[in-house]
Amino acid sequence: MVAQEFTVDLNKPLVFQVGHLGETYQEWVHQPIVSKEGPRFFESDFWEFLTRTKWWVIPLVWIPVVCWCISMSVKLGHTPYDIALIVGLGIFIWTLLEYSLHRFLFHIKTKSYWGNTAHYLLHGCHHKHPMDGLRLVFPPAATAVLLFPFWNAVSLLATPSTTPALFGGGLLGYVMYDCTHYYLHHGQPSGGVSKDLKKYHLNHHFRIQDKGFGITSSFWDKVFGTLPNVKQA
Repeated sequence: MVAQEFTVDLNKPLVFQVGHLGETYQEWVHQPIVSKEGPRFFESDFWEFLTRTKWWVIPLVWIPVVCWCISMSVKLGHTPYDIALIVGLGIFIWTLLEYSLHRFLFHIKTKSYWGNTAHYLLHGCHHKHPMDGLRLVFPPAATAVLLFPFWNAVSLLATPSTTPALFGGGLLGYVMYDCTHYYLHHGQPSGGVSKDLKKYHLNHHFRIQDKGFGITSSFWDKVFGTLPNVKQA
């Protein structure tokens, strides 16, 4: 079957369908379906279960790990002032990683079968079904796998005594990011920064999808010139 003629059946598991869209995948995935109920991904109940995560699972799983990491640096002799600076640096580094991943990996252009499939699992599903509350945060099992290379990267850049706190700060930044992301989609801010940030992020989903890659803030969009035009937003 020619890729351009393929039509996705939303009543069937989607993951192994979207690859057949070929070059039309990018257009399809950026036409959002606004529904709080997400589609089924896999025929297998086991793999389907792994794709669904409630938002509160993220802090429940990872905040104890953050605390353990920070306590390790404390035991290695760092003062509370040191810890605050190191953790703050870790959070700051995460914001750059958050922006970079969103801009350069999550929005990579794909057209091959496996490229489309991988992109849909990674981020495309979120743009197609932006209000799917069970697929707004990253499953802990997948995060756990990614933490190993992240730890190794931090250990190359930091001293043995600062590595745990710096890693913990980055992990705390991730927790803040995932919880903020969920709130921007399902929370109802009454005003202030949170309301502006919600408008900013939903603008990325529904109007200008090639700009506004920051989630927890628009800082790096301003730095790298991907801030949407005020008139566009």
